[in-house]
Formats: sequence, structure tokens, C-alpha cells
Amino acid sequence: MSEFWNWWVILITVVNVLGCWVLLFWTRRMKASTKENETTGHVYDGIEEYNNPLPKWWLNMFNICLVFSVGYLILYPGLGNFAGVLGWTQEGQHAEEVAEAKAVYAPLFAKYSSTPIEELANIKQATEMGKRIFVNTCFGCHGSDGRGNPGYPNLTDNDWLYGGSPANIKQTILSGRRGVMPGFEAALNAEQLDSVVQYVGQLSGNNVDETKAAAGKVLFDQQCFACHGVDGKGNIALGAPNLTDNIWLYGGSSIVIAKTIREGRSGEMPAYHEILGEDKAHLVAAYVYSLSNQQK
Repeated sequence: MSEFWNWWVILITVVNVLGCWVLLFWTRRMKASTKENETTGHVYDGIEEYNNPLPKWWLNMFNICLVFSVGYLILYPGLGNFAGVLGWTQEGQHAEEVAEAKAVYAPLFAKYSSTPIEELANIKQATEMGKRIFVNTCFGCHGSDGRGNPGYPNLTDNDWLYGGSPANIKQTILSGRRGVMPGFEAALNAEQLDSVVQYVGQLSGNNVDETKAAAGKVLFDQQCFACHGVDGKGNIALGAPNLTDNIWLYGGSSIVIAKTIREGRSGEMPAYHEILGEDKAHLVAAYVYSLSNQQK
């Protein structure tokens, strides 16, 4: 905070505290000149407004609040750049609370750190712990049940962009993933685009125009095979999806497929190594692995 704003905050705060005290002192002095049950002359709906001073106990409550505010501003931040004599910060308190939580919960997470994920997936306590972490951390994209949202993978269906082995799942959680499909609007005219859409639809078992699909296969083999393979089954090393299983990340209608080919797609899963750490990620990986293996 600059010096100007530092002194501005100090001035506004001090003036408000002093102003409240002056107002209370002034209203208290009015008591001597105010007669009991004297009215102000204001009447509304048959109700007269009295000019009685505030009760002493009420005034004392205000005075206590003002004394508290002065003490608070001395002990804690509140006056511009002044940090308070206690040196409290919200970052410091957060760090202390995190350290306390780690001291309590870290041993619980570490208990399963050496157990293989395949085994953890069959241990109810471990998967319940992993589920709670998942719901708190991952639900925004994948849903609380792991079934995903448009553009975010369903984790329960055994279809994996980067592989569904325990090691791959844990690596995805710790390091994140970034998938990019380029747009082909400049490379394909409208007729060619429609042909490729028909062929991709044919790969997944949709009813399509066979003639257009045949022409689309030629274009697919020229433009798309490097990522999706000549058979359209994808490549987990690149995160390129399998186009033959009728499972779609963004939707499988002709309109959505055309949009994907024309404009491309870009998706990113952030890395959670710093947020979760190895032990928590191990439990989340076990829970996710158990979700997909329930479908086998």
C-alpha cells in the first residue's frame, strides 16, 4: 500500500472512531437539558416521537465497543500499513492451521501410501478417504459422482484419454494434462468437412451417408491419422480420443463433431501435486480406479 493510501486509511479510521465518541459524548450532555417524556413534535400515524436520552446501559455498550475497537487496532492490522503489535496475518494463521491439520491427518493418509492402488481400490476405508478428497477437490469438473460434464471426462466408464492404469491415473492427478486439437477450418472446405464428419460418425456406428463417409476416410487418413491412428482408436500418449467407441468428451452429434473439427479443442487439467501431495493423490487415484473398475 502506498504512503498516500496508508495515511488515508489511518485518517478515515481514526476520524470514524473519534467521531463516534464525540457523538456519544454530545448526546449524553443533552440529558441535563432534556425533560423526561418531552416530545420532538414529530407525529406519524398517531405515534409521537419522544426526545428521551439513551439509557445509560446502552451508552455503556457503545463505549465498550469503542474501547474494543481501539484495542483491536493496536493489536491487529487495521491502520494502513501498521501490522499490529501481535504481527498477525491471515497468511500466517492459514499456515498455522494447515500445519495443525497436517499433524493430525498426515499420518492417516501416509498409512496407505505404500499400498498399491489396485489393492487400495478394494479397501473401503481407503476409497472413502479418497472419495472425500475427490468431492472437495475435483467435483467442479468431474461431478461429485465422477461422471463428468461436457468437456470433462467421465471417470466411471473405462474410456481413458491418457490410459486408465493406476500409474497413469496417479500421474494425471499429480502432473495434470493438457490436450490440444488444432482446428481444420483453413484446411477443409465445407464439403470436405461434411465428409470427415460422416466418416467419424461411421466409426462410432452412426447412420451416415456412405458415399460421403468414403470420401471422408481419405481425408481422415491424410489429416487425422497421426493423432487418432489409421483405425481411429486414438493414442493415449497424446491424449487423442478413441473415435470408435461412441463415447464423446464434447458430444457426438454431427453438429458438435463438425464444430470440433472446424474449430479444434483445447482442454487442460491442472496439476494437483502442490495441492494434494503424494499421499492424498495416492488415495484419490485409488478411488478413481475403483470407479472405473466397478463397470468391468
